[in-house]
Amino acid sequence: MRRSIATVSLAGTLTEKLSAIAAAGFDGVEIFENDLLTSPLSPEDVRALLADLGLSLELFQPFRDFEAVTPERHRANLRRARHKFALMQRLGADTILVCSNVAGDPVDDDELAAAQLAAMADLAAEHGVRVAYEALAWGRHVSDYEHAWRIVEMADHPALGTCLDSFHILSRGSDPAGIEKIPGEKVFFLQLADAPVLAMDVLQWSRHHRCFPGQGGLDVAGLTAHVLRTGYDGPLSLEVFNDVFRQAPAGRTAVDAYRSLVALEESTAVRLDRSGTDGAAVAVQPARVPASDVPTGVAFAELSVPHAGALDDTLTALGFSRTGRHRTKPVTLWTQGGARLLVNADDRFDGTGLLTLGVESPDPEAAVARATALASPVLPRDRAADEVRLDAVAAPDGTEIFFCRTDRPDHASWTDDFDPEPTVDPCTDRARPAGLVAVDHVALSQPWQFFDEAVLFYRSVLGLEPDDSLEVADPYGLVRSRAVTSPDGSVRLALNVQPARYAVTDAATQHVAFRTDDILATARALQANGAEILRVSGNYYDDLEARFDLAPGFVDDLRDLGLLYDRVGDAEFLQLFTHSAGRLFFEVVQRVHGYDGYGAANAPFRLAAQHEHTAA
Repeated sequence: MRRSIATVSLAGTLTEKLSAIAAAGFDGVEIFENDLLTSPLSPEDVRALLADLGLSLELFQPFRDFEAVTPERHRANLRRARHKFALMQRLGADTILVCSNVAGDPVDDDELAAAQLAAMADLAAEHGVRVAYEALAWGRHVSDYEHAWRIVEMADHPALGTCLDSFHILSRGSDPAGIEKIPGEKVFFLQLADAPVLAMDVLQWSRHHRCFPGQGGLDVAGLTAHVLRTGYDGPLSLEVFNDVFRQAPAGRTAVDAYRSLVALEESTAVRLDRSGTDGAAVAVQPARVPASDVPTGVAFAELSVPHAGALDDTLTALGFSRTGRHRTKPVTLWTQGGARLLVNADDRFDGTGLLTLGVESPDPEAAVARATALASPVLPRDRAADEVRLDAVAAPDGTEIFFCRTDRPDHASWTDDFDPEPTVDPCTDRARPAGLVAVDHVALSQPWQFFDEAVLFYRSVLGLEPDDSLEVADPYGLVRSRAVTSPDGSVRLALNVQPARYAVTDAATQHVAFRTDDILATARALQANGAEILRVSGNYYDDLEARFDLAPGFVDDLRDLGLLYDRVGDAEFLQLFTHSAGRLFFEVVQRVHGYDGYGAANAPFRLAAQHEHTAA
């Protein structure tokens, strides 16, 4: 299918936008009128630039407040349309978007609207232009797609069709199944956008909070499947109004948009397959990207340190043992149960933080092929000739994601690049295992402008499903958080946007959480090992007794061991945190009876305690 995007979706000048759109791999573009009017390029220059970039001009938009008006206003509107059609001829555009009237004076008269749109279509046809009529969700009298189609059908003009917009349809809660009653040849254009589900005025929702498909909560794939069943053979085109995207680099936003469209096509193909749609009934088949199984676990988390040994005492106190040393790099392997950490002491690093994440992939090569198809190419990596090939792609925050198969007979293992440490190591001799069995989750701090991009990346490239967004209180603002999780819970990532204060202080912004099956025993082992456990306010435990009916002795244990507690129904969650090292800290959790969250109710207490500790 042809892939298109509206210039209004990106930041920058018209030239910058078009260049970014072409570089990202799009086939076509919608030019938003303001982008043209503010450009120093003439329409002929723009047409030549589009040709040079290999982009087709799919739509010119918008034309506002045309139909169902007084005769005098109608004559003025036709004069305005004549100028726009002449401009479109210079641009090389053949379809114009006409939005349903939102002005204060249109008449609620479908026959008048149809007659005036037919007159516009007559004029458009003289210029070789088609008119695509769209129902805005806040239209004065026409606000849903079925009403707009009835008017188009009534006008019965070959140069007049309808434009379907996923946001305008789904934001109103309209049933998109009715789209299939519209003949495909009368669907002149399809615009696509997602959005978080918000309770707010639909105009403000539309103007500020649209996002690319897969980043919100609307069923854009289902709507697209309905449109394709009509026989529609035009482009899939993104039209997104978003305050964040308007401030982000155009090139990066365009790549994010392209990824979303490819992933949408895949989701739409699945919908068509499930419905048993005859391929012959669909004029254009959506793309299918290479399939890859969802990761089955965390192979390792790699940490940076400013010098060798910087984290040795902390990891030893957590019960980890140093079990390997990389043959060619300043990297050591630490293990406990199924949890593995790599500690990288390359002299390029000036602090402690999270560098990379290895995920267990059933087929690393297939995972790489899928990532590449979704605009996430493999990162260049220096490796010796005898080292295991280990491919990675970059997540939006810069974290490198490696696709691994660890200690499996059918695939080379990254652990083969490590020489084993002696069984008795003076550095780790005092370590006592603390019962950590695996990495439970990893929390990654996201730049605010790339948060939605990160959700789409993990959803499309890794196949992780996003949870609902949460906001938790920090002493200096709000932390926005959204988790992405594999269906079986073996891979859990918490994506966080934290207050601006975190960017200019040493407050921790990333952490690795380990799972234990007995956190009371683990906490006692950590205490015996000398681990530095973060202590929250004593008021927390007083409130805990008020919130939950817990045995007094149990609450005393929680207080003494620095444990936090949460419960949802019968499911329980216990957690503890270490002090921060640079921008990194560790967490230990126990999940009981299927608890599936991350202790959001406890986050304000943890954040406050971290600020107190940092200030001290």
